[in-house]
Amino acid sequence: MPYLFPSKEWVAAFRTALNNSEAYKVSAAKWEGDFYFVISPKGPIKEPVKFYMDLWHGECREAYVVEGDDDKDPEFIIEGTLDVFKQIFDKKLDPIRALVSRKLKLKGNLGKIMRSVKATLDLVNAAASVDTVYPED
Repeated sequence: MPYLFPSKEWVAAFRTALNNSEAYKVSAAKWEGDFYFVISPKGPIKEPVKFYMDLWHGECREAYVVEGDDDKDPEFIIEGTLDVFKQIFDKKLDPIRALVSRKLKLKGNLGKIMRSVKATLDLVNAAASVDTVYPED
C-alpha cells in the first residue's frame, strides 16, 4: 500500500524502514543527532510540512509529523521543496549534492553530515524503499 508523502503514515513507514535497515544500523552506529525535515510550500504543498526524527546509534528513536508548536530544538533542520525530496527519494539527485548546491537548505553542521555520507545514503535508501505517492497540484 503506498503512503502519501509527507503524511503521518509515511513518516511512520520511513521510521520502520530505517529501523529495519541493517545497512543503516552499521553505517550510523556512531551517529547522534536529531532533525526537522521541512517540506516548503510549492505546488501542491500550500503550507510548510515538518517532521521530526531522532536518530541515535543506527536507530530512529522517534519520528512524527509536527503539528502546531513543538518543543524540540533539533541539531539539524533540512528544508526543501516537494520536488527536491522526490528527486532524492527517486535517486535522481544525490542528497549530499542537494545540500552542497543548496537545493536543500541546512541549519546545522554540514561537516558532521559530510563525515557520515554512508549513513546519509543509507537513510535515503530507507526512505526510497517506502512505497510512496506524492500529492499533485
